Amino acid sequence: MDPQTTEAIEWRRETGQVPYRDALAEMELRNAAIAVGEARELVWLLEHPPVYTAGTSAAADELLDPRFEVVEAGRGGRYTYHGPGQRVGYVLLDLTKRGKDVRCFVHGLEQWVIATLAIFGVEGWAVDGRVGIWTNDIDGREAKIGAIGVRVRRWVTMHGFSVNLDPDLSHFTGIVPCGIEEFGVTSLKRLGLDISPQEWDEALIAKAPGFLEDLASASGRHSCEA
Repeated sequence: MDPQTTEAIEWRRETGQVPYRDALAEMELRNAAIAVGEARELVWLLEHPPVYTAGTSAAADELLDPRFEVVEAGRGGRYTYHGPGQRVGYVLLDLTKRGKDVRCFVHGLEQWVIATLAIFGVEGWAVDGRVGIWTNDIDGREAKIGAIGVRVRRWVTMHGFSVNLDPDLSHFTGIVPCGIEEFGVTSLKRLGLDISPQEWDEALIAKAPGFLEDLASASGRHSCEA
C-alpha cells in the first residue's frame, strides 16, 4: 500500500471477536478524536459474537425472532445480523478532507467491496433502492452477500460494511435483513469458497488505494458518478 495512505489511516485487524457494544463505544470515541484532529482516521476489521443491530429506519415487525441481543446501532438502515464468520469493516474517515459527500462515500464502500469480491472470482453489484452488495447464489437467484450501513457525525464517518465469509446463515432468519424480504442471503462459503478472515483482509487492503482515490476524485466533482 502507498506509504502516505498507511500514515494517514490506522489499519486495525482483530483476530478475536469484539462485542458489538464495545465496538460501538470505541467508534464514538474515535469519531470525536478524529473530528478534533487528535487521532488518525481508522479502518477496523473484525468479527462480532452473534447480535442483531437496529438502524434508524428499523421497523419492529422486521425483528422476527430476537434470539440474540438486539442493539440500537445509531447508523442508517434497518435490522442487520453480525456474527462469527462475517467480516465487518468499520471505516472512520474525515470527509472534510475527502469531500463532504455522503452519497459518494457510500458508493465508494460498495465499489470497494465489489472489487475485493472480484479478487476471489465472485461478481458482486449494487442495486439502486436496495441497500447492500448482491451476487448470484448457487440456485442462480440474486442474494445478498454484504451489507452497508453508515453514520456521519462531525463529518467523520462511522460503521461501514460487512461481508459474509462463512457465517451461520440460519441466524439471518431472526430478522428481515435490511428490510428486504424477497431476496435471500448467501456467503462465500456457500458459493464454494473457503476464504479466511486474513485472506479477506489482505485482499480488501490491496483494493483500498482505489477506494481512497475514488473519494479524492469525487471530492472535486459536484456529484458522485455511478
